[in-house]
Amino acid sequence: MRIAKFISSGLACTGVFLAALIFGAAIPGTLATQENTAPPQDSWLAGIPAGKTLVVDMTHAINATQPAWPGVDKAFEAKVIDSPEKDGYFTRSFWMLEHYGTHMDAPAHFPPGKATLDKIPEAHFFGPAVVIDVREEVSKDADYRLSAARVEKWEAAHGRIPAGAIVMMRTGWATRWPDQTRYRNLDGNKVMHFPGFSVESAKLLIARGAVGLGIDTLSIDYGASKDFEVHHVDLPAGLYNLENLANMDYVPEAGAFVIAAPIKLEGGSGGPVRVFAILPPG
Repeated sequence: MRIAKFISSGLACTGVFLAALIFGAAIPGTLATQENTAPPQDSWLAGIPAGKTLVVDMTHAINATQPAWPGVDKAFEAKVIDSPEKDGYFTRSFWMLEHYGTHMDAPAHFPPGKATLDKIPEAHFFGPAVVIDVREEVSKDADYRLSAARVEKWEAAHGRIPAGAIVMMRTGWATRWPDQTRYRNLDGNKVMHFPGFSVESAKLLIARGAVGLGIDTLSIDYGASKDFEVHHVDLPAGLYNLENLANMDYVPEAGAFVIAAPIKLEGGSGGPVRVFAILPPG
């Protein structure tokens, strides 16, 4: 795993705008002004290029060998179009499924959700990170589903989940990546077994005003689900899903800030996303 993937110096060009989004500077009513978020830290962004602020890359690199949904024969392909030896420069074409690797599900993925990937409000890509660590529970039950009581236990320790939060389950399943057999965890009947959210926890998080749900497995629904019941609840409510997240071990349960930037694919039901967690000082 790789930690401290630092955002390039190009961030300085939009530093004022991004700082306003993250810290609520001069913008009353933004996420950072709400209770239970990390206090404003003007040094957070300035510390990124200098390496003083850690940024965790929560994204698996895309290639043709990572786990895909069962039954998918082809998920990704990249071909060299121009080579330095022949053409003096290097370019490729690539093809992939919308829901492959670390990706975002748009609300339109499950009707009556309507927003496609390019229509999700930009402000929803930025939010306080809520990480609910259920590794202990998952070690005892591969089919574990996050309960509303477990969400409330997190709130008892860290405060009420703020509106605008991006809520993620840290299940530990990413330790199985990229072993497709272990990651899918199919039984003799070709049923997958991995943890996920429950409908009751999703409804509670919707009521709290979360903008996205995330997990380090193939789906926010647990593997044995037959009808993707959580997708049918959160996506029509306007949330998005982040699936196959990486490096969650490095993100604290509270206090970090997430940037989830998907490809702006017109009409997309989902697509690859680059997810960063900006860690608080200390």
